[in-house]
Amino acid sequence: MAKGYDMAASSTDHDVIVVGGGSAGYAAARTARDEGADVAIVDPGPLGGLCILRGCMPSKSVLRSSDVMSLIRRAPEFGLSAPEPGADLEAIIDRKDRLIREFADYRVEQLRGFTLYEAPARFTGSREIEVAGRRLRARAFVIATGSAISRPPIPGLEETGFITSDDALDLRDLPASMVVLGGGPIACELAQFYCRLGVRTVMIQRSGHILSQTDEDLARPVEARFREEGMELYTGTKLHRLERANGEATVHFRHGEEERTASGQVVFQALGRRPNTDGLGLDAAGVEVDRRVLVDDAMRTSQPHIFAAGDVNGLHEIVHIAVVQGEAAGYNAVHLQGEPRRVDSRLDMAVTFTDPAVATLGRLERQCRAEGIPYLAASYPFDDHGKSMTLGELHGHAKILCDPATGEILGAGIVGPEAGELIHELAAVMYFRGTVQQLMEIPHYHPTLAEILTYPAEELADRRQGD
Repeated sequence: MAKGYDMAASSTDHDVIVVGGGSAGYAAARTARDEGADVAIVDPGPLGGLCILRGCMPSKSVLRSSDVMSLIRRAPEFGLSAPEPGADLEAIIDRKDRLIREFADYRVEQLRGFTLYEAPARFTGSREIEVAGRRLRARAFVIATGSAISRPPIPGLEETGFITSDDALDLRDLPASMVVLGGGPIACELAQFYCRLGVRTVMIQRSGHILSQTDEDLARPVEARFREEGMELYTGTKLHRLERANGEATVHFRHGEEERTASGQVVFQALGRRPNTDGLGLDAAGVEVDRRVLVDDAMRTSQPHIFAAGDVNGLHEIVHIAVVQGEAAGYNAVHLQGEPRRVDSRLDMAVTFTDPAVATLGRLERQCRAEGIPYLAASYPFDDHGKSMTLGELHGHAKILCDPATGEILGAGIVGPEAGELIHELAAVMYFRGTVQQLMEIPHYHPTLAEILTYPAEELADRRQGD
């Protein structure tokens, strides 16, 4: 039993019960067990969690196919000849399913290392849940039920019919045309996938640019690439209604000052996800909810012995952050009276796996402006960088933000080749609170993509010296 663990207060079935067995839930359960607690996991299945079953892994599996297809089409650019490639969507999905089965089987094996209840959970009080007709008590709980697809009240949407990201990852017949509602990461990744496979694709985004949660300058190169590849893209829109006739769905919307329509065989509704709290009985537990489960930086809810981690708390719908939150929640669920572990958002990262990819770290410019945080920013384009020019990857740039007084790196954004890999060098520097001067002085091999990071660092260091 973990040091400081006091079980005398009440009789329990388990020390800690984790509701949800995805990335956050498994991380919480594993951490609590490592701290000496008797841990149970409750999950109605299918076991594996969103990332493995319907999110990160399946989407990246299929995106690889469309990336290869895009490269084959570019063969003449590199002095090569190749026939026009064709897409076998059924074979792409079969490959994805084989990979996901391996990932999921491994996670299920890990989950079965705990007491596992494969049924829905509902709180009947702050210290008790009901599972398959059985009441279970615990000293502490971790809620990690993830997210669910949002269903916005757009007139005609339900009647017209649509697919979600879940469906888009399982289609076996390639539609002739598709209208994508939304321009977030999931929408962008899968819209580009289908567009590259030959589907006539229209994207309709409400905000002024796609990927509206990031800086505009990071989104624009992706928009340019989409249009080059034949996607019809509308931003700054307002959806009015949908209808279906003659085998096609039609979306009516306003674009600027114009009323427009877009039609397609399939509507891909990609307007976001919401925290999954359905049926949990959180009101009976006294857990405060405002569209999401409210938590502090220790992942503690309004009930001091109930924690929430991952998508259900709505802070950051990103897997590695869910894992960090789960680890904090699991530790704190065991050490209710001790100094809690807190989650530091200073190094928050996000990656969208479009082509070009978009990666962000720490503070965005839009956040600095909104919060009045002083900063300097500099960027360097990939179309003037040696290695990216040899690769033919000319879209985008690398951007770094620093503190004007100290030069400490506050954040970064990369849109371009291998952005999701390149951002990790900056994460390492930021972890140690490194400065742009130090980054500039780190040796970088030539020619590499990573060299590009030294150029904005050098500019910022020079500007600071000039001040």
